[in-house]
Amino acid sequence: MRRRRSDDDGGSAIIEFVFVAVIVMLPLVYLIAAVATVQRNSLAVSDAARDAGRAFATSDTAAQARTRARVAVRLALTDQGVPDDAQLRCVAPRSSCDGPAVVPRLAPGAEFAVCVSRSVTLPGIPSLLAGRGIRTVGRFVVHVDDYRVVVAR
Repeated sequence: MRRRRSDDDGGSAIIEFVFVAVIVMLPLVYLIAAVATVQRNSLAVSDAARDAGRAFATSDTAAQARTRARVAVRLALTDQGVPDDAQLRCVAPRSSCDGPAVVPRLAPGAEFAVCVSRSVTLPGIPSLLAGRGIRTVGRFVVHVDDYRVVVAR
């Protein structure tokens, strides 16, 4: 003989599923969005540093090199959909991007590192709580060609 249950659980599985989905899925979706934002900025500054270094090394004059490097940074950041608020600086090739700035030379065999950095704030966090955000840095070491000849104009 079968015994009938007196309490009815019909429909409670849906409520439990929705509750667990909200508790688990919302933080997971936010985490994915936050990681994607930081990764996009990291890729943007890395590309910007590489492009700026190449633009600098292929220039004819120091003034032209600085202009081309700034334009290369702007283009690389724009390609990734990132605001153009990065800082560009050159440092010694074996020092970190926080090291003292150097004046890069276009002489054959010269070496220097190009650093591009910017701060990114996580989505959905007020600026009061985020502070300066997460700093992303791109670094590229430039070696000016040993056989480079610059034509004086």
